[in-house]
Amino acid sequence: MSRYVIDSSVVIKWHVPEVHSADALRYLDPSLERDAPELSFAEVSNALLIKVRRGELKQAEAENIADDVEQADIDIHPIVPLFKPALRLALATGRSAYDSIYLALADALSTKLVTADRKMYNALQNTPFARLVLWIEDGP
Repeated sequence: MSRYVIDSSVVIKWHVPEVHSADALRYLDPSLERDAPELSFAEVSNALLIKVRRGELKQAEAENIADDVEQADIDIHPIVPLFKPALRLALATGRSAYDSIYLALADALSTKLVTADRKMYNALQNTPFARLVLWIEDGP
């Protein structure tokens, strides 16, 4: 069974039709294992808030999506054990501490972080940490 760390950019695309939503949906295959840090709930909530403020979603839609995300088949990991490894990754890569929490989890689980965040993906490509990240289109 394949295992992936899924970031919030992928989770949002499961529920909101956007570019790469079809790619994101492939990661819901029941034969895959999905992992994410607790931080993902805050990031998904913030993304939903932004979409409501922009008029892309109604409040009720955002709340329904939040309910679905809460019930998603994702193994959620506490961020405290990832705190120091994420700091080291952030310092080494120049990425945010938030992005680095996901990278630290992928590293700890010896798997890859799947993202639709092109800026983060591109920033890691010429680093020793490129092995930890997978572009959303390149997966299963």
